[in-house]
Amino acid sequence: MAKEFQETSVIKNDEPRLRADAKRNEEALLEAAKRVFARSGVDAPIREIASEAGVGLGTLYRRFPTRSDLVASVFRREVDACAEEAATLSKTSAPLEALTAWLMRYTHFLATKQGLAAALHSGDAAFSALPDYFRSRFEPALSGLMGKAVETGAIRTDIAPYDLLRAIGNLAVATGDDGPAHIERMVMLLIDGMRYKATKTP
Repeated sequence: MAKEFQETSVIKNDEPRLRADAKRNEEALLEAAKRVFARSGVDAPIREIASEAGVGLGTLYRRFPTRSDLVASVFRREVDACAEEAATLSKTSAPLEALTAWLMRYTHFLATKQGLAAALHSGDAAFSALPDYFRSRFEPALSGLMGKAVETGAIRTDIAPYDLLRAIGNLAVATGDDGPAHIERMVMLLIDGMRYKATKTP
């Protein structure tokens, strides 16, 4: 009985370490997948991702049984990082500056995730919840920034956050050598339009 209790205690004491190791492996895999997808597309060899993360294939497949599971997790992680930056900018910059900076961050996110975005339309069930997740994270983030800008009279009051997200999404598909510069110019034009006839709220 004493031996059994001792073995059980060892297992329990190891659990926090095992959970921490699993979390580190997951983060390493997601970061590696982000880099590999950006470099080689979402169809890049899974072995390449595991190698870049410094883990074995078994570890990768235990956490992400299918490629679509991994793609969806990378996309969700990137959405979270972009959305959370809105709160940081709101605390460190004036309302219009924060809004402008975040819209540019969002634009860059869209422009560099074309491969991931294309995967969302493949019909794979693993991606079915992502469009709603995308909106649930970005719309509140942008709404908060726009609300503060409206209060200070920096932008007009009749713009819906989701309309602005969609407008920039449509712009972000521009390609060619001048694609990024063109997208940035058009987003700045949208921002200028938001400032037209702006009035401070009572």
